[in-house]
Amino acid sequence: MNFTITNKDKYTLIVSNVDKLDTTCAPELKSELVYLNKTNVRNMVIDLGKTRYCDSSGLSALLVANRLCKGVNGGLVICALQEPVMKLIQISQLEGVLSITPTAEEAVDLLYMDEIEKDLKKEK
Repeated sequence: MNFTITNKDKYTLIVSNVDKLDTTCAPELKSELVYLNKTNVRNMVIDLGKTRYCDSSGLSALLVANRLCKGVNGGLVICALQEPVMKLIQISQLEGVLSITPTAEEAVDLLYMDEIEKDLKKEK
């Protein structure tokens, strides 16, 4: 299995089990993301700790996840990036678009903080 998906309380954790997030497996990730979005998943954490390489189709899948989450007032956080993947994101100037944290725990904390902020804005 290329991706392990675990539904948690307020988010879904997607762990990449592939060495390369490229044209061979990015379409599978995209279809999983669309399915999760259709099943009312608002917040996602994508753990890329095992992924050492990413190409444009992999980046496209991450951007799809970001768009789907934002479209339902949720959030996406990508975590545990290895250096080559982080460099590609920086070269593509996407570090300002994607939320990135060093660990899954920090990703979850960031999602929870975003949820609290959204709740506070609703109360005003």
